[in-house]
Amino acid sequence: MPIINKFALDNGLKVLHVEDKSTPLVAVNILYNVGAKDEKECHTGFAHLMEHLMFGGSINVPNFDDVMQKAGGENNAWTTNDVTNFYDIVPKENVETAFYLEADRMLSLCFSEQSLKVQRQVVCEEFKQRNLNRPYGDVEELIREMVFKSHPYKWVTIGKELSHIQNTTIDDVKEWFFSHYAPNNAILSVVGNITFEEIKALAHKWFSAIPVRKIAERTYLPEPVQTEPRRTRVERDVPNDLICKIYHAPNIKHKDYYTSDFLTDIFSYSKSSRLNKHLVMQKNKFIQIDSHIGSLDEEGLVYIKGIPEKNVSIEEAEQLIIEEIEQFKNSTIEDKEMQKVRNGFESDKLYPAPINDIAYDIAYYELLGDCDLYNQRIERHNSVKAEDIIALAKKIFVPENCSTLQYCKKS
Repeated sequence: MPIINKFALDNGLKVLHVEDKSTPLVAVNILYNVGAKDEKECHTGFAHLMEHLMFGGSINVPNFDDVMQKAGGENNAWTTNDVTNFYDIVPKENVETAFYLEADRMLSLCFSEQSLKVQRQVVCEEFKQRNLNRPYGDVEELIREMVFKSHPYKWVTIGKELSHIQNTTIDDVKEWFFSHYAPNNAILSVVGNITFEEIKALAHKWFSAIPVRKIAERTYLPEPVQTEPRRTRVERDVPNDLICKIYHAPNIKHKDYYTSDFLTDIFSYSKSSRLNKHLVMQKNKFIQIDSHIGSLDEEGLVYIKGIPEKNVSIEEAEQLIIEEIEQFKNSTIEDKEMQKVRNGFESDKLYPAPINDIAYDIAYYELLGDCDLYNQRIERHNSVKAEDIIALAKKIFVPENCSTLQYCKKS
């Protein structure tokens, strides 16, 4: 397990470090504690647009990518409902370039009308491609609208509608930037062939002069407990029906989070897992079926999604899933089945991860409360007992906690 070093600058920037002498590279990661949940419902998709604008020129660097490429590096970013993340991978010799670039765009953007125009168009095209022109592209959007009635998780990161992006002004951009992109709302994590003393010196040199900013308060309330079943049925021009059943579950900060993760792995970790074994291989009722947990900080979800065979109605497919769940709630889990899932989880976590993945993960766990949780993942997962899984299944797999999406092929 990696040794994680950390300190903080006077302006509130948290800095994490893992040294890895086996690589000639260094990953420099900036995690901002801002995502789509910080948007207003009348102006969604903004966090994602802002991610794009962060590459459109900062106060002293007109073109971020050009400078990064000349340093022999690569970079990327993503936005979720909870966070916005940027990473750079550079040769050790040029690591200071990454510090300079990230510090400059944390200090300020150039706020160019031309950059906004270009990135608005890029994001709008992405919206059309992802949501409107791709089979099953609106599935997650439909699920969120059904599952969440209050929390801003009810819209996806790309946004609710195109007009929200099309109507964005440069004043909107400035207000968002200075209310969220700040050292006291960020975590810098550095992983690779660099010492702790070196990154301390570079962090002080490039980030310490960036001023503290007032971060916009989060004013939304927790999602109320779901008390009755919810259903949505749509018809789309798709090749097959899709049935989705979604249940509220412990979130990532809850002590039972790893139990829900273990539960979904029992259901569909591999081809021999329960849902695939029973409904695909033995009964030939589904083309494919999957179960997984949702990746949201404040609200946990368990998804079960399946594509039934063409001769199986969506109503029959749903009933088959319900029967599997009820059988599971009244079953036992053999030690062999538990160990198989443990082995798979441990193998995934122990397999050498790319340095940029480690940099993001330790920053994310620090945001959750403690970067050392990164090194506790296997222990926490292995501590889950079979009776814990059955107890959680009985608690969450109840009709009043279920939202069902019947996504039907047009007849």
